[in-house]
Amino acid sequence: MKTRNFLLTLLASATALLGAGHANAQQQRPIRLVVPYAAGGPIDNTARILAERVKDTLGPVIIDNKPGAGGNIGADAVAKAPADGLTIGIAATATNAVNPWLYNKIPFNAATDFAPITQMVRVPNVLVMNADTARRLNINTVADLIRYAKANPAKLNYGSGGNGSAGHLAGELFKKEAGIFAVHIPYNGGSPAQLALISGQVDFNFDNLATAAPNIRSGKLKAIAVTTLQRSSSLPEVPPVADTLKGFSIDTWWGLVAPAGTPHDVIVKLNQAFVAALNAPETKTRFASLLAEPVGSSPEQFGAFMKSELAKYEKVVKATGAKVD
Repeated sequence: MKTRNFLLTLLASATALLGAGHANAQQQRPIRLVVPYAAGGPIDNTARILAERVKDTLGPVIIDNKPGAGGNIGADAVAKAPADGLTIGIAATATNAVNPWLYNKIPFNAATDFAPITQMVRVPNVLVMNADTARRLNINTVADLIRYAKANPAKLNYGSGGNGSAGHLAGELFKKEAGIFAVHIPYNGGSPAQLALISGQVDFNFDNLATAAPNIRSGKLKAIAVTTLQRSSSLPEVPPVADTLKGFSIDTWWGLVAPAGTPHDVIVKLNQAFVAALNAPETKTRFASLLAEPVGSSPEQFGAFMKSELAKYEKVVKATGAKVD
């Protein structure tokens, strides 16, 4: 009898251990984080930094780069993934605010197909001029640029990385809010647009701060203003455009989302882990090297922010008339 009881106890213990092992294996299934852009860029780099920091809390996080169609391919992969918390992805200015208005058709609904987790990053754009041009025209501030444009209609032009690019949309919003006119000259990418500015072919650009910073530091470009509502810690001496044009804000951002329908408790767990990672001093230091500012937020805050950005860019894109077939 004692032997029988011992065997039953041993069997029960083994069953419990097997069950615990199964549950642990389930918990340790890797999370797939879809980055809708190629490896090596700033969005990919920040995603990898966070994936490393949350592994002790969430287990392994595998980066899955799915570039193409302006980010739409990767965003669609997230939208159509099972809503089980094991697939999450990056939502960015382009995928979740600009592309729905820029493309005639996209395979997902930016407003309804995603469950927000947290904003990750804000990267300021910066209004820059060729330094020699700024000196020659005596332009040092946003107000100077607006005054010159109004006094010299149609004499200014600006470059961008192409129709519908962030620089194009920022330039059109600036023209609208300032009540000025400047000819838009699209280039095949941000680098050719910056080279055109440095060589004096165009008068001003709205560029990504990380891209423009080396030429600002070297004195080739003059930073007139940043496009965030507040000053950037990466360029604290440069005021925001919003100091002159109230409410002007057109910075680059990205964050984390899950497929719509992901359980609330799963979203909360993901939010807590990633916000803690974003607030870690080491993360802030590493992001600063990319001129990116970490922004942790609640799911509700990030959802409201994306909704407001979607509405803002509807007006901006429609004002430009830009379309991608």
